[in-house]
Amino acid sequence: MMITRTFLLPLIFLACVLSCKDASKTEHTEKTENEHHWSYAGETSPEHWIEIEKNSDCDGKYQSPINIINKDADSIARKDDLKILYTPTTNISKVTNNGHSIQFDFEAGDSINYKNENYYLKQIHFHEPSEHKINGVIYPIEIHLVHVSKSGNITVLGIMGEEGSKSQLFEFFESFLPIENGTTKTIQQKIDLSSLFLEDKNYYSYGGSLTTPPCSEGVNWLVFKQPIILSVEEVLKLRNNMPTNNYRNEQPLNDREIKLNY
Repeated sequence: MMITRTFLLPLIFLACVLSCKDASKTEHTEKTENEHHWSYAGETSPEHWIEIEKNSDCDGKYQSPINIINKDADSIARKDDLKILYTPTTNISKVTNNGHSIQFDFEAGDSINYKNENYYLKQIHFHEPSEHKINGVIYPIEIHLVHVSKSGNITVLGIMGEEGSKSQLFEFFESFLPIENGTTKTIQQKIDLSSLFLEDKNYYSYGGSLTTPPCSEGVNWLVFKQPIILSVEEVLKLRNNMPTNNYRNEQPLNDREIKLNY
């Protein structure tokens, strides 16, 4: 019996070591996964993004969003730098609630030309309240129209939303809501974004970043001075399908210039 017991003890100890290693490995894996999950609240809020996104630009010098002060913007007659090439026949392929926003993805079709480079509309998503401020004013909603060129450059159109009368465009967007977190719906329906009449509006331009991790810099931001109008009910319906306060805090301007294109 003493021989058997002596033989078993090392085996029991070895099993314990392996089990402890597996438990430690599992705990480490879960911790790593949790560390890489950014959000808008608590320990994974925007203030902590650089801690959980180690190889990101989230602590860069040229980050977005910013507070745009109209009197400090350099007014230039260069509105022709932007050409809106939206058509009434572009398809929305799907809508997703990704846990951070409601995102509509587009098939190839709509595009813009900015400073002689074509950028193709990839997706539209929303932030409530707005991420950018204009003269310190926070709007109820901000719409981001994300465009990517064939070379991988990014231009984002930022449009503020102001509460008032109903918007047919938002009625269309919200006809696909509610949608649960982590869910995607196929749409395959045409949309006419030319109803935004963006080519008639003045816009601010500056060099910034994505407003979500990895906060990549080198993004062209065109933020329209004039907001679009949508109803209180439309704002609330969209808000009820997204995380509360899904906006990044204001970033330092540093030495960047803001231009008002008219």
